[in-house]
Amino acid sequence: MRIAITPSSFARYSEAPLDLLRERGIDYVMNDTGRTLTEDEAIRILQGCVGVAAGTEPLGRHVLEACPELRAISRCGTGMDNVDHDCARERGVAVRNTPDGPTLAVAELTVGLVLTLLRQAPHQDREIRAGVWKKRMGNLLHGKRVGIVGFGRIGHAVARLLAPFGVEIAYADPHCEDDAYSRLGLDALMDWADIVTLHCAKPKGGVLLDKGRLSLMRPGSYVINTARGGLVDENALYGLLVAGHLGGAALDVFAHEPYDGPLREMNNVILTPHIGSYAREARILMEMDTIRNLLAALDQSPDAAEGAAGETTDGATNGTTA
Repeated sequence: MRIAITPSSFARYSEAPLDLLRERGIDYVMNDTGRTLTEDEAIRILQGCVGVAAGTEPLGRHVLEACPELRAISRCGTGMDNVDHDCARERGVAVRNTPDGPTLAVAELTVGLVLTLLRQAPHQDREIRAGVWKKRMGNLLHGKRVGIVGFGRIGHAVARLLAPFGVEIAYADPHCEDDAYSRLGLDALMDWADIVTLHCAKPKGGVLLDKGRLSLMRPGSYVINTARGGLVDENALYGLLVAGHLGGAALDVFAHEPYDGPLREMNNVILTPHIGSYAREARILMEMDTIRNLLAALDQSPDAAEGAAGETTDGATNGTTA
């Protein structure tokens, strides 16, 4: 039995996930490119493999049909947008993800970005390094209204971490109901919040926060995206920041990565290179869960595994305007 491991950084911090395979006598091939695989590269590495510990490489119909022996996909992470679930179901390919591993890592990063954005810490750090000593006035998190879009595992974790700061919290998610917090429609949430943070899947229609929705936000408010690239119209965001309508933004994910767009010019924007799950402890847990999920799926018959595709993703998937 042979599997492919496609995340380029897999097992960098611990051999324990690979030990699970060695204990079962399972052969594996790893991505040695140091980057996300292209479609053609994914097809090549998956040849002869019955399973894949997957990253964010495209696993669409063309790839799946070119890999007839594939029986299971175990995504190392939460997002499943790169997998064609309909094709996987048709072909009896089990699909799993690891929703628990990155939860706290993404939630802590989100809160950290909010705090550093409000106090303009990165801007002032750059100024000191350039020889400029200027004290810039920031804002408190205390008393702010925080709107959370997508109230799954990560959205809930963000709410729990923010609660001690004395903020008001509301959420938009048509698939979740939590009486502990106020639930609003997405447009109403955009108008209500001082800070909007995204923790949802990408809707089928594409961009979730376009220029119209971003314009609904209160003057001086902030946008945080640690969820999925493409949820925010980055050009519209840039325009509203330049116009002074928005106070700032922090993005960890982008429509096209690596990001090289105009937001890099803005001092009131924090950009990080898709590091939401990049906490050592969280990464090891994700990788262990990835291999355990893969082994469990391969131990099942194809028919028993068929219904798993896409059922464990975090946050709202569609209809977040409800």
